[in-house]
Amino acid sequence: MSAPSDTAPLVPERRRGLAALLPASVRALYAGNARMFVVRGFLSAKTNNWIVVLSGFFEPVFFLIAMGIGLGTYIGDVELANGQTVPYAAFIAPALLAVSAMNGAVYDSTWNVFFKMHFGKLYDAVLSTSMGPLDVALGEISYALLRGLVYATGFLTVMQLMGLNQSWTAILSLPAVLLVAFGFASVGMAITSYMKTFQQMDWINFVMLPMFLFSATFFPLDVYPEAIQRLIQALPLWHAVELVRGLTLGQFGPQLLVHVGYFVAMIAVGITFTTRRLRALFLD
Repeated sequence: MSAPSDTAPLVPERRRGLAALLPASVRALYAGNARMFVVRGFLSAKTNNWIVVLSGFFEPVFFLIAMGIGLGTYIGDVELANGQTVPYAAFIAPALLAVSAMNGAVYDSTWNVFFKMHFGKLYDAVLSTSMGPLDVALGEISYALLRGLVYATGFLTVMQLMGLNQSWTAILSLPAVLLVAFGFASVGMAITSYMKTFQQMDWINFVMLPMFLFSATFFPLDVYPEAIQRLIQALPLWHAVELVRGLTLGQFGPQLLVHVGYFVAMIAVGITFTTRRLRALFLD
């Protein structure tokens, strides 16, 4: 009888793996099992909504064909701030890649999370086990990142085939897109944890549409009045567009570190608020 009692406390620690090495305050929030949310996400996409997942790849491609090639025929080349001249399609393609990362991350971490939280009651069931709120946050965000990586790889391949990548540094836009998606997903999930009705969720679209139109996505920043430029430069999508555009066009310099730092801060704030909010909602 003594053998089982001696080994029983060790079972959760072995199950947590590396999480067992974390401080006790962190282990209360994290059981090292976030990967199960990723597995569940893939199984759900495979059986229920694979068409919706697939459509996320074609949306930016259609925009690129319509705006970059169609409208670009009339616009011609675009002169950048550093004097470099690029085709209009090459100008908007990296912006559409950044927008795709934002849309995928936000919709996965808002509407998807809202349904699981208030209707599916998934988090109530999960957090009644040994898993903690940090497992939920990291699992949901990781699934959004993997979807974003698939979309980004496919779209970047399309850009390469169309000759729109102007530099070898374009390959670095893949980790950049993951960073962008991570930032939007973490903040999106934090905001969603405060939403209680579908009407409140409509505010997300109200914020995303202006960002899509006015974050130097389709036109250079200097076409706007100076006051509007300052407002645009505070938007996260502008930093995403400038980061990805700089990599695909070969504008590799210290200014990219500012955009990277912006999203690192978004991730830190989003993960912190999401974890605390889930703990307050389901554990306290």
